Amino acid sequence: MDFINFVLNLLVPPTSLITLAFSWPALCFLNACEWLYNSIYGEDMDNKVVIITGASSGIGEQIAYEYAIRRANLMLVARRENRLRGIAENARRMGARYVMIMAADVVKEDDCRRFVNETINVFGRVDHLVNTVSLGHTFHFEEVTDTSVFPVLLDINFWGNVYPTLVALPYLHQSNGRVIINASVESWLPMPRMSLYGAAKAALVNFYETLRFELKDEVGVTIATHGWIGSEMTRGKFMLEEGAEMQWKEEREVHVSGGPVEEFARLIVSGACRGDAYVKYPSWYDVFLLYRVFAPNVLNWAFRLLISPHGTRRTSYVGTGRSMDAVRPMLEGTSPSNTHAAANAMAPLTFSGQLVQQKMD
Repeated sequence: MDFINFVLNLLVPPTSLITLAFSWPALCFLNACEWLYNSIYGEDMDNKVVIITGASSGIGEQIAYEYAIRRANLMLVARRENRLRGIAENARRMGARYVMIMAADVVKEDDCRRFVNETINVFGRVDHLVNTVSLGHTFHFEEVTDTSVFPVLLDINFWGNVYPTLVALPYLHQSNGRVIINASVESWLPMPRMSLYGAAKAALVNFYETLRFELKDEVGVTIATHGWIGSEMTRGKFMLEEGAEMQWKEEREVHVSGGPVEEFARLIVSGACRGDAYVKYPSWYDVFLLYRVFAPNVLNWAFRLLISPHGTRRTSYVGTGRSMDAVRPMLEGTSPSNTHAAANAMAPLTFSGQLVQQKMD
């Protein structure tokens, strides 16, 4: 067996690369034809039923508007019902046939059963389940002193997607529906200060890749992967939890809007209606995957050179046990005069000393 593996190690990689190189033009042509056909004859969402979790802000909110334009029936789910009311009204004005809202926590299986069952009771079906809940962090693993944040991150980023899927799957089978997942480039591209977040997203992607094979073609799975598409922290993507000395980047609780977010939402809904297995924004991040597989050392060296030493130790203090008194005014302040100062003080990651766009989950 060792000899067979030795021979395969020598032959399979170069043979596969050569085959892929010669077949690449034909594959691109076939993919383009498939995209064009699915765009013309894609799924019509008029009067279809869509459940969107994490719909109170950010990507979830914008996805709700995209489905509203397509005249779908919506069930919007988030923890804060007051945020959902305004979004539901906007969705109705944009064309949604009927909009329901429900306050629920997706990390609780009973809550998931409650909003799925209510959807079935009212509409009688579920066509798309869109999971957008996500919770990120920006701290070095060795700085953590309060490990209670670990299960919270895993609960929201993993189980907060799995539980709604488990409950909705029987009804998605009936409608030949689709599950849409909000993943992240960190699921395969390691970035500093995002170790737990990246691990949770990697588990999420692998779970749905496996589920895709188990479901065969009875229920579709669309994995949407994005890079850094937000802007400065001062647009509200970081918040201080009430009564806790930690700050969370939580899309489902913080209002975010802007061109990149809206564009990503459009791509997700369009891709789901076409039946795409993957939606990537921006797609050029895929080049890093080649380096990671065939030249991992080059990728590591490049990141070490690009990441500024001034930016590597700027932390969000999540779970580190450090006092937040110094940064609390910046987190709580909302006046325009504080915007630039707060952005510079709390920049999550810098490249060559410049602020880069914050990852929006």
